[in-house]
Amino acid sequence: MRLLLAEDEKPLSKALTAILERNNYSVDAVYDGEEALEYLDADNYDGVILDIMMPKVDGITVLKTIRNRGNLIPVLLLTAKSEVDDKVAGLDAGANDYLAKPFHSKELLARIRAMTRTQTAQADSKLQIGNGTLDRATFELSTPAGNFRLANKEFQMLELMMSNPSHLISAERFMEKIWGYDSEAEVNVVWVYISYLRKKLTALHANIQIKATRNVGYSLEEVK
Repeated sequence: MRLLLAEDEKPLSKALTAILERNNYSVDAVYDGEEALEYLDADNYDGVILDIMMPKVDGITVLKTIRNRGNLIPVLLLTAKSEVDDKVAGLDAGANDYLAKPFHSKELLARIRAMTRTQTAQADSKLQIGNGTLDRATFELSTPAGNFRLANKEFQMLELMMSNPSHLISAERFMEKIWGYDSEAEVNVVWVYISYLRKKLTALHANIQIKATRNVGYSLEEVK
C-alpha cells in the first residue's frame, strides 16, 4: 500500500516514514501543501497523511482542493492542535480521521488501517490463488508446505499480482506503484524481487508461478 505523507517537520517526517516502511507501507514524503497537491495529481496513492500547519498551502486547503476535484482518497489529518473547532473543520472539509500530536505510533497505524479498510478489503485480509495464500494482516505467504513472512517490497509486489491474477503488470507499473516516482532505483530491481518471490514459491511447493512476458510484464498464473 502506498501513502503520501505531507509533514513539514523533517525530523518527524523521517521518523514517520521509517515507522510506516517497517510496517510494509511505501511512503512518499513531501514538506509543504503545494508539493502535496502536485503529487496527488498523479492519483497514485492509497491514502494520505496531511499535517494541517504547512507552508505554502495548509492541510485543510489541500484537503478541500482534492475533494472539490472529486478525489475520495482516504485522508488522515495530523496537527498539534487538539481543539474541537479544528477537528470539526478538518472533518467537515472531508477528512476521514484526525490525530493530534503527540501520538503513539500504534495509534497512527491503527487509524491508517481503519481509514483504508474499504480500499483494501481488510475484512477479508487473505488473498488466495491455487494453494498459495497471502495474509495481508501478517504479511505471510503460505501453502500446505509452510510459510514465509515477506519483506516489504516482496509483499507489495505479490499483493499487486494476487489482486490481479493472470493480468500482465509491467516493470514500470511496479516501479510507479511500489518504489514511487522519486525513487533512484533502476527498473531492474523489479526483476531482482521477482526472483526472490519465485524462489519462495518454489520452496513452498506452490502451484502458482510468476510468468514473464518479454517486453510486456509479469503475471501470476496457477499451474494446472
